[in-house]
Amino acid sequence: MDGGILEEHTEYVVNAIHRILDQYRESYDVRAKEGAATSGNLPKSVILVGHSMGGFVARAAIIHPRLRNAAVSTVLTLSSPHQSPPVALQPSLGHYFAHVNQQWRKGYEVQTSHTGHYVSDPILSHVVVVSVSGGYNDYQVRTKLESLDGIVPPTNGFMISSTGMKNVWLSMEHQAILWCNQLVVQVSHTILSLIDSRTGQPFPDTQKRLTIFTRMLRSGIPQSFNWMMQSHLASQEPKHVLVKDVKDAAGSLVHASTACPRNVHWGDDGFERDIYIQTTTVTVLAMDGRRRWLDIQKLGSNGKSHFIFVTNLAPCSGVRLHLWPEKGLSTSSLPLSSRVLEVTSKMVPIPSGPAPTQIEPGSQTEQPPPSAVFRLGPEDMHGFRFLTISVAPRPTVSGRPPPAASMAVGQFFNPEEGKIELPPLLMLQSIYSKKDMLVKEDHPLVLNLSFTISLGLLPATLSLETAGCGIKNSGLPDEAGDVENSRLCKLRCFPPVALVWDETSGLHIFPNMYSKKIVVDSSPALWTSTRGSDKTTVLLLVDPHCSYKTSIAVSATAAAGRFLLLYSPQIIGFSIAVILFALMRQARAWDLDLPMPSMVTAVETNLRMPLPFFLLAIVPILVSLLLSFLMSQPFPPFANFIIVSVICYLFANGSVIILILVSQLVFYVAAIVHIFIKTRWEVWEGKVNFAFVRWFINLSSSFFSLKVVRVLQGNPSLVTALAAIILVFLVHPALGLFVLLFSHSLCCHSMLCCHARRKELFDYKNKGNDGSRQFTSKSDGRSNQRLPLEENSSNSPDSSKSFGDTQLEIFHHRHGLLILHLVAALMFVPSLAACLQRMGMGQSFPWFLDTALCTGVILHGICLTKPEFNCFLFSFPSIRSTEVRLDFIYLVAGYYSFLCGLALVPDRVFYIMATIGIISFALRIVHRRNIEKGEVYMVSRKHSHRH
Repeated sequence: MDGGILEEHTEYVVNAIHRILDQYRESYDVRAKEGAATSGNLPKSVILVGHSMGGFVARAAIIHPRLRNAAVSTVLTLSSPHQSPPVALQPSLGHYFAHVNQQWRKGYEVQTSHTGHYVSDPILSHVVVVSVSGGYNDYQVRTKLESLDGIVPPTNGFMISSTGMKNVWLSMEHQAILWCNQLVVQVSHTILSLIDSRTGQPFPDTQKRLTIFTRMLRSGIPQSFNWMMQSHLASQEPKHVLVKDVKDAAGSLVHASTACPRNVHWGDDGFERDIYIQTTTVTVLAMDGRRRWLDIQKLGSNGKSHFIFVTNLAPCSGVRLHLWPEKGLSTSSLPLSSRVLEVTSKMVPIPSGPAPTQIEPGSQTEQPPPSAVFRLGPEDMHGFRFLTISVAPRPTVSGRPPPAASMAVGQFFNPEEGKIELPPLLMLQSIYSKKDMLVKEDHPLVLNLSFTISLGLLPATLSLETAGCGIKNSGLPDEAGDVENSRLCKLRCFPPVALVWDETSGLHIFPNMYSKKIVVDSSPALWTSTRGSDKTTVLLLVDPHCSYKTSIAVSATAAAGRFLLLYSPQIIGFSIAVILFALMRQARAWDLDLPMPSMVTAVETNLRMPLPFFLLAIVPILVSLLLSFLMSQPFPPFANFIIVSVICYLFANGSVIILILVSQLVFYVAAIVHIFIKTRWEVWEGKVNFAFVRWFINLSSSFFSLKVVRVLQGNPSLVTALAAIILVFLVHPALGLFVLLFSHSLCCHSMLCCHARRKELFDYKNKGNDGSRQFTSKSDGRSNQRLPLEENSSNSPDSSKSFGDTQLEIFHHRHGLLILHLVAALMFVPSLAACLQRMGMGQSFPWFLDTALCTGVILHGICLTKPEFNCFLFSFPSIRSTEVRLDFIYLVAGYYSFLCGLALVPDRVFYIMATIGIISFALRIVHRRNIEKGEVYMVSRKHSHRH
């Protein structure tokens, strides 16, 4: 998580690529020199496979200026962030991501001259990039960050989730994606398929490589929900092409382009016993070698124009499907456009759950789960009259156990009949109690559940319990009867399957869906989200012969954990905004000659309804929507965007308040312990006289009386600034910020100790005879309950403040700066940890961007060490009576930080904090010059004037 380390890794990858290619050349030259046989072409490019940040480094290496032309043409990444870092905390890291992505966008643009004439193809037109995401179990890198949208055009790459990958169908965590056998095997076969067997080199054609990736990785089910409403048969290949025709197992002439392989042959003895289906639902329970005829015109009437078929029979070797213009066709006399069309190849494999156990060979205790699904739309069946389902005879192999039980169910259905929409109120109510729905028998095989709140935000446990399957009551007692009916229904009903579509993460399939927590890796309600991303579509394939009791329950703990995972960058940006808003309150109170509130009080004031909350929480959200309109960007889901953003703002306020209370408690305890020990030491020192103690005290006094030490003691701000800036430039920015925090901590501790030393820290008033402590403070004309250690202010704002009040206000001021800079330092901790892990591997200076921004943050802490520095800023000479003060600067900075949080780039808050520091530093210099010239800008807490 450090930009400098990523840049070093990029350099290493470039050198490694060159070394690998040179090694092939050197080996070839040695063999040629020794007279050994040499054949084939030398490799000119390598295939890069990167995991996590390694995938981003692979892309960064491709646009590196020292990389040879066409040295890399194919990149495969596993769980790699491409859009931005998982949590953008370090400015240089975010800048490096933005720079690399910008270069990639330019690399796919056509090269033109200054006059706009064509010069050459895009520089990266030969590069194919495929991003594989781990899905919802990857808690470190989310799917939205792994997307290639806006970086790589669809003609040169795509992203696919492992949950929708052929032969994988699993979600995996960040490290498991490296060793998961299903994925490793599929990826290995894919990479090997990229090599041309004739030349031994990767295919040079970009579309050829992209087609191989698509064929090897993507399943036949699309990644977006258009499978039930749009036909993919007609668009993928034409129905009528002049090719050589073949005959199927029944002797019918079929189209060769979609026919099964010739080596698959069935016996012809069973097809004289064809079955004519009269109902919209057809069921196959055995491999009987018979063919089912379905009249499309008759069964597909009344809006039931779609056909779906689920089975565990293998395509071609177990089941075959054909479309017929009419029955009893004499194919030899018909034109090409009327021939029989085999559509078996349109059957899509899906993951199947565990097969049912068999008590004895050949027995069947439960229906086996489906392993393939087949769908035809009205466009696919247009021009045909019949659909046939041919089932192979059950094979018997001598000396081997019989095959597992078989199942197949097909149905003509209307997609509108199976739609069930789950409103937000129902999902929220399911947090407290399960919501049940009854699906009666003879229902559509396909149930379309539409969740109006994304299951990435509210993971829901979906349960299906078989309620009946057309079997009469057995007459047994209730419990025994339910068990018996459940056992009999399992013999008849196949296990349900859930197909889940999410706009961000694509396809998820859950086999044996009796009870499963459904979660998708979606990030809805973001500033960059599009409409529709806040919804999730769940397609249930359930047996139409059975009735089900469906229940939905949302876990509050799972939803809270998922919320924090998805929106942690947004909460971090909002936390900086909350702190800046609190500093604005303190600066404003000082300007108005009001008691400076503590950080806790300032944050609480920001949450007051209606005006403060509206101005500080709702207005920035509306500004972001206005910016989307001005930049012609798509609007996010309006209601969800506002609700989620407000919740993130409340989370940020709560986090900041906890941080403030913990730090304040530490300072109070330290001050009390310090004063207690010092008081006891003074009493004890007067009674006991130890020579060693006297010698140590005298030695300490001599040390502190040195001129150098006295100069340093007299200029603590200068010492802090020099030490912090040196560490920032030469070692690491986090160390410089830690020095600044140490300075703030010493000041806060000193102020509290002075306050306690004057016995003003523990002042209280007895109310009545109860002896209870009451702490009051006058603010805005009201008396508010205060924390202990916050003493009473004077009754009148005009009265002069006591020494204790002044010390306490200085503490509040420096405590606010400490909280702001503490969060800033914590944002650099991941980078510091990464650098510490590389100790001994070579030292390099920090990035200039990080050092420059942290220098500005340090100047902010050094130049505003006292509350009175909040009062002077600058005015506009051309505009009379207009003065820009620090509270306004903090307000603008808070709005900027709020927008950074909405954009998921909290690292950019350093830009505004550094800007405040530079402005403060410049104005301190101007103020000192004015003092030297005698033009002092005198500012009292009540009035300000020049004299």
